[in-house]
Amino acid sequence: MKNILILGVGNILMGDEGIGIHSIKELEKNSFPENVTLLDGGTGGFHLLNYLQEYKIIIMIDASMDNKPEGTVSVIEPKFASDFPKSLSAHDIGLRDLIESVSLLGELPKIFLITISINHIQNMSMELSQKIKASLSEIAQKVESILHSLNQ
Repeated sequence: MKNILILGVGNILMGDEGIGIHSIKELEKNSFPENVTLLDGGTGGFHLLNYLQEYKIIIMIDASMDNKPEGTVSVIEPKFASDFPKSLSAHDIGLRDLIESVSLLGELPKIFLITISINHIQNMSMELSQKIKASLSEIAQKVESILHSLNQ
């Protein structure tokens, strides 16, 4: 069984933009098989490069300003940096650069990207809005569904 990383990214100090981090904290309440690691990736960036090279399967959770209704949870399987949503919230450039760097250094891991649609970024708030907070259970269901499909 391959090792799997569940990676939440975002800025927890900017309200809904931190949903990836809040998701990891929520998922930590559950039990996962030994081959699954949960990681608070903060705002992304090059310090995550080793993780993207080490794991062959990554479930990434992040906010997206994609003009979908607030709280919409989507799953995509990007193959290239250009496949990532065009407006991944406040750390868009960092994640795209990170994925591009991994692809230059070798093969990209299989990535499942769970995005949660947000409408705006709040300044200096560690609280999620009600609609985004309500998406936490759906995010957990998507993670479980992906893990289940990988074990088939």
